[in-house]
Amino acid sequence: MKIFTSNQIHELDRYTIEHEPIQSIDLMERAAKTLTRAITEVWNNATPVVVFAGPGNNGGDALAVARMLCEQGYDVSAYLFNITGRLSPECATNKQRLQEQKRVRQFIEVTQEFDPPRLESGMLVIDGLFGSGINKPLAGGFSSLVKYINASAAEVVAIDIPSGLMTEDNTYNVRANIIRARMTLTIGQPKLSFLFPENQQFIGQLRVLDIRHSREGIESIDANYTIVEEQLVRQLMPRRAPFAHKGQMGNALLIAGSFGMAGAAVLAARASLRSGTGKVTVHTPKKNCQILQTAIPEAIVHLDPEETQFSEPVDTEPYTALGIGPGLGLSETTAIALIAQLRRAQCPIVADADALNILANHRAWMQQLPKGIILTPHPKEFDRIEGHSADSYERLSKARQLAERLQAYVIIKGHYSALCLPDGHILFNPTGNAGMATAGSGDVLTGIITALLARGLEPRDAAIVGMYVHGLAGDLAIRDLGEESLIASDIINYLPRAFKRLQE
Repeated sequence: MKIFTSNQIHELDRYTIEHEPIQSIDLMERAAKTLTRAITEVWNNATPVVVFAGPGNNGGDALAVARMLCEQGYDVSAYLFNITGRLSPECATNKQRLQEQKRVRQFIEVTQEFDPPRLESGMLVIDGLFGSGINKPLAGGFSSLVKYINASAAEVVAIDIPSGLMTEDNTYNVRANIIRARMTLTIGQPKLSFLFPENQQFIGQLRVLDIRHSREGIESIDANYTIVEEQLVRQLMPRRAPFAHKGQMGNALLIAGSFGMAGAAVLAARASLRSGTGKVTVHTPKKNCQILQTAIPEAIVHLDPEETQFSEPVDTEPYTALGIGPGLGLSETTAIALIAQLRRAQCPIVADADALNILANHRAWMQQLPKGIILTPHPKEFDRIEGHSADSYERLSKARQLAERLQAYVIIKGHYSALCLPDGHILFNPTGNAGMATAGSGDVLTGIITALLARGLEPRDAAIVGMYVHGLAGDLAIRDLGEESLIASDIINYLPRAFKRLQE
C-alpha cells in the first residue's frame, strides 16, 4: 500500500475526478457516506453530535456528514468557521445542503466572535476543521478551539487527519495545538505521520476508509513510502524443493554472545534455524560453549580463541550469510575484530546490536562497510550513530540519507519498522505489536534475516520477509499468550505458524 504526501493526495483526487469521471462534489458525497457509515457503527443516534467544520474540503466533508447524520435521526449542532469569507466550492455547496435539510438542531457560521458550545461526557465531536493541506502550526482562535476540545470530556472523531497534525513532518509543530481524537477516519491510505509513535496520542484508533479512488491513479503515482502487504511477502518467500538437502538450504554464520550474553547468541541461532536455513554456525567465546551446545544442539559451535569476547575474524568463505552483533560487547579488542570481519566478509551481512554500538563509537569505520549490508538499529542505537533526532520524521530522514550514502539497507525497528533502501524508498512493516517490546526480540530478527540471506534472498527481499515474519510470529503469539507475558523465545516458537501461513 502506497503512502502519499499531501500533494500526492490532492493529485489522486484530481486524477479520480478527471478519469472516472466524477464531479468533485460527488466524490465528496461518496466520502461522506463512507465516513457516516463508520461513525454510525460506533455511536448510535442517542449520542449528541457537535460538528466543527473549517472552510476547506475537510470542512465540506464534515458538513456532508452532519447532514447525513441528521437524516438518520442524530441530534446535530454544526459550526462552520468562515473567518476570511472564503469557502471552497464544495464546502459552500454542503453548507447550503445542510441549511436546506432543516433537521439540524443548530447551524452557526462563525465569521468573527465565537461562543463555544458546552462539550460534555457522552457527546461526540466531529473534527473537520483542517485536513491534510496544512503546513504550519495552528495559531490564534483555532489553537484555542483545539485546546478547548481537548480539555472537554467529549469523544472526538477526526475526519481524515486530526486538525493541526501535518501529513508528514511535525518536527516543528506545536503539539498542544493538535486535536486528540479517540478515532481517526482517514481516507484512502494512512498518512506518513500516522506511523510515528509520538503521534499516536492524536490519532487514537485508526480506520482507513476506501472511497474508490482510481486504481490507475494510485498505480501511476510514484510514492517514496510504502506499507508492505502480505501478497508481496508471499511472492518473495523462498520455496523448498522436494529433493532439497541441507547443503542447498544455506549455511549461516552468527558471531554473537560475549561471556554473560550467551542468551543473545542462543536466540539468534534458534530463530535462524526456525527460519529454514540448512546449517547454522555460532562463533562465540570459549566460556559460552557449554551453554550453546546444550541450548541449541542443532547448531554448530565455533569457538573464539578468547575466553570471554570476540577477538578474531572468521573466514566466511564456507558461509552464505553472516549475522553479527547480538550480545557481542564493546571491548576495543572486539571492536577491532568487528571491523576486520566486516572488511573481509565474502557473503551478505546483517549487523545488529553491539556491532552498531561499536560503529557508533568509531564513526570513521562507517565508510568501510560493504555495499548491501543490512543494519537493524532500534531508535536509540541509530541516534548513537547519526546523532540525536527531535522526532521520528527527522530520524527517518537521516536513515534514508545513510542508506543512500552507504548503499546499505537500514531498518529502524519499531511498531512500524521502516526499511530504508539504497535508492531512497522506504517500506514500512505492518506486523508486530507492543508485546514484542522485550529483551531479545531484536536478536530474533537478526537470526531470521540472516537465515533468509543464507537461503539466497537478496538483501532487500530478506529484510522485507524477515520484518514481516518476525512481526507476524509476534501477532500470532499474543493471540494465545497476550501482550504482557510475551518473551523473545515465544516469537521463535511461533515462527513455524507464521511461515506456514505465508506458504499456504
